[in-house]
Amino acid sequence: MGKQESKQFHGFRSNSMKLGSFKGGYVGKQQRHIWIRKPFSSLVFTVALIGFLYMLDSLLGSIFEPSVIQNTSVMAKNESGGKNVVQMYDQLASMASSALVERELKQDESKFWKESYHQASAWSPCADKKESIRARTGKLQSNTGYILVSANGGLNQQRVAVCNAVVVASLLNATSVIPRFLFSNVWKDPSQFGDIYQEDYFMKTLKNEINIVKDLPPHLKSLDFKEIGSLITDADISKEATPTEYIEKVLPVLLKNGVVHFLGYGNRLGFDPLPFELQRLRCKCNYHALKFVPKIQETSSLLIRRIRKYDGPRNKLDKQLLGNFITGFRLSGPDINREPLKYIALHLRFEVDMVAYSLCEFGGGQVEKTELQAYRDVHFPLLMQRLKQSKAVSAEELRRTGKCPLTPEEAALVLAALGFTSETYIYLAGSQIYGGKSRMQPLTNLYPRVVTKEDLLSPSELAPFKNFSSQLAALDFIACATSDVFGITDSGSQLSSLVSGFRTYYGGAHAPTLRPSKKRLAEILSKSQTINWKEFEARVTKMISGAQSVRLRGRGRSIYRQPRCPECMCRSH
Repeated sequence: MGKQESKQFHGFRSNSMKLGSFKGGYVGKQQRHIWIRKPFSSLVFTVALIGFLYMLDSLLGSIFEPSVIQNTSVMAKNESGGKNVVQMYDQLASMASSALVERELKQDESKFWKESYHQASAWSPCADKKESIRARTGKLQSNTGYILVSANGGLNQQRVAVCNAVVVASLLNATSVIPRFLFSNVWKDPSQFGDIYQEDYFMKTLKNEINIVKDLPPHLKSLDFKEIGSLITDADISKEATPTEYIEKVLPVLLKNGVVHFLGYGNRLGFDPLPFELQRLRCKCNYHALKFVPKIQETSSLLIRRIRKYDGPRNKLDKQLLGNFITGFRLSGPDINREPLKYIALHLRFEVDMVAYSLCEFGGGQVEKTELQAYRDVHFPLLMQRLKQSKAVSAEELRRTGKCPLTPEEAALVLAALGFTSETYIYLAGSQIYGGKSRMQPLTNLYPRVVTKEDLLSPSELAPFKNFSSQLAALDFIACATSDVFGITDSGSQLSSLVSGFRTYYGGAHAPTLRPSKKRLAEILSKSQTINWKEFEARVTKMISGAQSVRLRGRGRSIYRQPRCPECMCRSH
């Protein structure tokens, strides 16, 4: 990346604090040997100077020497003079730093760059190859009416709603209208389906499954859906409803009025029990029919090329998500035969809304408590009302039970324990981390090569996506899905679930995902004052390895996160 790379990473490698005390001590000794040879008339001045330098050395050492800092939350003044840096596990961070130096000297590479379970290679994507409804029956069944969905939420919530709507349309033998996306005061994105996904490709891919049109017929568009009883909200349908509920509640309305409008359609279709062909259709929609528009593919390819310094596709994930914008040619120049650089994509769910809603504490003292309480008062009035009516749960109990989002510092400690060196490139999905650079510093101290899309793309390249948060999220989705390793800090987030599912579906056993258990990690970190680094490494490694084992999708589990099941994938042996 040349000059651009230098600019991107400038400032991450700051060792001035570590060198401060050493330099003071060195100067002190050097000055003592020089001045001791001076005439007696300078002796008093010499003794005073030596005393001052030793006192200065002691002072600097007490401030910066890791060994004298107690293993509790530490707030060190940021170099820029801005917000204080919060360090919750300074003793572990110091041991991690030493371990990274030792690993680089030995040139050890983490075993977690590769999937550890060979059984994953036995599964391959095939939801698009299984028999369609039209292939089985010779034609689509008679049309009962039109289903229109207006989906709320961000990119990933909307994606799930689209796939669920397709399945409901098939279940009710209805024609599906290209979904609409509601404008959210949170996301503030006016994007519609065609701004994010290729409409014609979507319709073509599913044409043998259901009838899809771009809009309602004129005689239905003019109707007042609420007045005729065709407006159905999330309050009218159970969360994770069964097919029976749709047949009993929705089908009569559809047959009567010829149209049903699902407004704010959320997580309103369960995974089990669901007929095989409908589950397969949901997989086909998610993994095959929803292809990002060329604008998103092209910009995402720039992201990937600038991290990897490589211009060719490596696997099915690249081809599926980047289309024709990832070429079959390597970059020219002296490094033409070099392999692409590897990188980790890290999805840190440490935005202010996530942090505030958790009710956890993250070592920032009274300043942090005041900030987060003020945010809750404004943005989560229902939560505050509920808290007044229920028994309070302590921050310690929330952390012990795995309810607290992982901090950047905790994510860095996990990566260090798994053997990733300090030279590892880390792509950070999203950039609105609570606390900003000061909260990120414990991570960037260990891993200085942290980049975001804002670092890798110029303002002019990002301009077409300005004020379109879902389209920006699509760039992160692709960068995470095509990474060599994907790190999750909150398995409950939609982006993490969808990306990890994509990597399982298309990864071919070459797309490892790191899934720390917040509860288990909290238990390990509770011993941070006494645990040694070898034990910490062993326990974190065991935690991650266990989460990577190859399992069939369990009953009731999401196919968006766990597509390894007969409805979605084929098993070779």
